[in-house]
Amino acid sequence: MQVFSRIAMAKNKSRPGANAHRTLVGTALFTSLIVLMPIIAIVLIAAGGSGADWPHLVSNVLPRATLRTLLLLAGVGAATAIVGVTTAWLTASCEFPLRRLLSVVLVLPLAIPSYLSAYAFGEFLDYTGPVQTILRAAFGFTMRREYWFPDIRTTGGAVLVLSSVLYPYIYLAARAMFLMQGRAAADVARTLGASPLSVFAKVQIPMARPAIMVGLTLVAMETLNDIGAVEYLGVQTLTFSIFDTWLNRGSLAGAAQIACVMLVFVVVLLLVERAARRRQRFASSKTTAAVADSIRLDLRGWKRWAAMVACMVPPLLGFAIPVLVLGSYALRRLDQFVSLRLLSAFWHSILISFTTACAAVLLAFLLAYAARSARSPITMVAGRLASLGYGVPGTVLAMGVLIPLARLDNGIDAVARDWTGMSTGLLLTGSGFAIVYACTVRFLTMAEGTIEAGFHKLSPHLDMASRTLGRTSGQTLRTVLLPMMRPATLTAALLVFIESMKELSATIMLRPFNFNTLATLVYEDASRAKVEDASVASIIIVVAGLVPVFLVSRSLNDTSGSR
Repeated sequence: MQVFSRIAMAKNKSRPGANAHRTLVGTALFTSLIVLMPIIAIVLIAAGGSGADWPHLVSNVLPRATLRTLLLLAGVGAATAIVGVTTAWLTASCEFPLRRLLSVVLVLPLAIPSYLSAYAFGEFLDYTGPVQTILRAAFGFTMRREYWFPDIRTTGGAVLVLSSVLYPYIYLAARAMFLMQGRAAADVARTLGASPLSVFAKVQIPMARPAIMVGLTLVAMETLNDIGAVEYLGVQTLTFSIFDTWLNRGSLAGAAQIACVMLVFVVVLLLVERAARRRQRFASSKTTAAVADSIRLDLRGWKRWAAMVACMVPPLLGFAIPVLVLGSYALRRLDQFVSLRLLSAFWHSILISFTTACAAVLLAFLLAYAARSARSPITMVAGRLASLGYGVPGTVLAMGVLIPLARLDNGIDAVARDWTGMSTGLLLTGSGFAIVYACTVRFLTMAEGTIEAGFHKLSPHLDMASRTLGRTSGQTLRTVLLPMMRPATLTAALLVFIESMKELSATIMLRPFNFNTLATLVYEDASRAKVEDASVASIIIVVAGLVPVFLVSRSLNDTSGSR
């Protein structure tokens, strides 16, 4: 009898654990469904269309937009790869004046959204801007037709603008790999007679290629997501075609069909990124075991000054020019800092960003904790599916979010009319909920990655030790894991908050009437050729974007100090 009673007690004790396991798995699946719903909605809308717009899209829209998108991806990819890899190698492997300062300054363009960079470059290189004004004064020109000057509103101009703010993705990834390699492999190649340039091209770049590919994938995703810069510069990409087909031409099915074409690009990029990550883990395990304190190559003569200039030009283009142009305009409009229009947009930005940060961190924490505790294939698959949102451009997400929520709003309104005779109005799409939903889906991967990295630093033996002391899984989570995960959770919330403040593609399509954020306020003024009036809101966005850049810069200094 005692044996049977012990078995019964053991079963009763195991039920809470089994219930908790099922709850975690169910939560992970629910989160992945939240991310997949916009994508599924887009496919259904595209498949349910009459097909009347498809011949027009195939003959007039898709060829030109696809070609421009491919040219833009190739140009931005090549430019960011050259700049990012070169500057990463110089700051990680060489010694020259201002190296430590420039290694941090090179990250600053991350604080500048691409649409702000486009507005600033448009003003800086305009006929009335400082560059052409100095050119006319120097050579005595009086009219525009007397000289030739490149037009920024071209595909080449878009490549320049996007590359100037996106190269830090590759710079950070490549620099981390160069630091991990140390000097062991390079010294072996040098003893075999290889020159420093040959070592860089034939040894260090191949070893860092997986990290470079990951950075290129992120650059390509951000290029696909951009709408403000390409519209301002007059480049018709697939992203702009979705916006134009849906809002200007009134064809929802046609916009969904273009969105499906973009999803093909996204899937290819994600497959490349996954393959690169697998190769990166292999390369890291082979290189980090023999890392010693690195001895940088001391550049001499003109080479040291050339290296310094090469590392100064990218942040001058990507950070200094936008800040100087927009800052000079803002200083002449200080009264706008207290205008009701700006304060309302600022409050909306804070509200949307804070709500998105809370939602994304909560879902990301549940996903990461489910992967840590349940450790089942289902939670792994759910985590993979939940990471798809970052790769989907904001315009595509906006379409996939708005249509289902609008139909849900109409259904709720119909039920309320039947039961109470009163209309509920647009509860979801008219309150900013759609913006929060789209931003949460898009930035969930960012929060999950940060929180998952925090969990990886906590030994699983902590959970076991707490359970052996008599605490349940819920008590372990509340009293042990949550306090230790506070830094990672706050960092994830901060990153999502800042990215949501800068988000334009989804916000411009999902905002309710008379609802502006700082990003849409800037977009409205710039689209009316009033970049000067948009400068105050732009500077606020830049200052907010400097916060995560500061965190990255501090981590770079910590890494250098530890080495």
